[in-house]
Amino acid sequence: MPTQQIDYMTTTIKSIDTLQDLLRERLYVADRGLATAIYLALKLGRPLFLEGEAGVGKTEVAKVLTDVLDTELIRLQCYEGLDVHHAVYEWNYSRQMMHIRVLEARGERVEEKDLFSAEFLLRRPLLQAIENSNQKAPVLLVDEIDRSDEEFEAFLLEILSDFQITIPEIGTIKAERPPVVVVTSNRTREIHDALKRRCLYYWIDYPTFEKELQIVTAKVPAASGELARQVTAFIQELRKGDLYKVPGVAETLDWTAALVALDQKRLEKSIVEETLGVILKYQDDVEKVMQSDVGATLARINVMH
Repeated sequence: MPTQQIDYMTTTIKSIDTLQDLLRERLYVADRGLATAIYLALKLGRPLFLEGEAGVGKTEVAKVLTDVLDTELIRLQCYEGLDVHHAVYEWNYSRQMMHIRVLEARGERVEEKDLFSAEFLLRRPLLQAIENSNQKAPVLLVDEIDRSDEEFEAFLLEILSDFQITIPEIGTIKAERPPVVVVTSNRTREIHDALKRRCLYYWIDYPTFEKELQIVTAKVPAASGELARQVTAFIQELRKGDLYKVPGVAETLDWTAALVALDQKRLEKSIVEETLGVILKYQDDVEKVMQSDVGATLARINVMH
């Protein structure tokens, strides 16, 4: 079924090139493909589904887009067992009980309609995004949807189809300004095709050396040029290895910042071995790198870059 087209564009976003520049001004280096996907999601009013390994910058897209649009970010962090009460709404039972006691103390009758009104409603992220009354549509980030259950995935599909939520005691609440939706997945499980069809899809891969170096230079300007090149090249080499969890861009930035904090101007074998815990999160991976020839890797990347 075709979806309603909602143009979220502002006068500042006139083209894909403009959007790319706006993202870069906020230190997010997006290639042409990703910038095109974001632009079309805004132009067509479609949710944007971003998939890729952890740490490649999916969540950051929503954060930077919030700044570009000068609006509010509403984040729903998904997890196993996430249900309607934590994602959409629930009733404030403690306030309801207090209200009942006050009415009983006054000798007044308790009406059910008084207890189940907007006054006692706890709005969770999805309802906040739908009911939002600000002048600008918020950005709704549904983060790591692959961690949630399939039942919640089906419920989210229903909300994204009509941008409305039905609360039995109150009625149907429809968004006046549907949110800009960014859904992310680390692909720990496959997401149903029905949800993907509702969205514009883009896979964010690990960046090339040149792109990652741009990111490091932009995000950690205090790093020397040599250090930034060596760190980027070393991480790129690690991703070629047989590790349980290869480091993402987030780890590259963390490592660079840590090395700057240690007043390092370039990589040396000893400092690499001492700081592996910044980029590797499993002991087996740390041992595997320690057993490899770190010195030879440094020599190789110095020749290559």
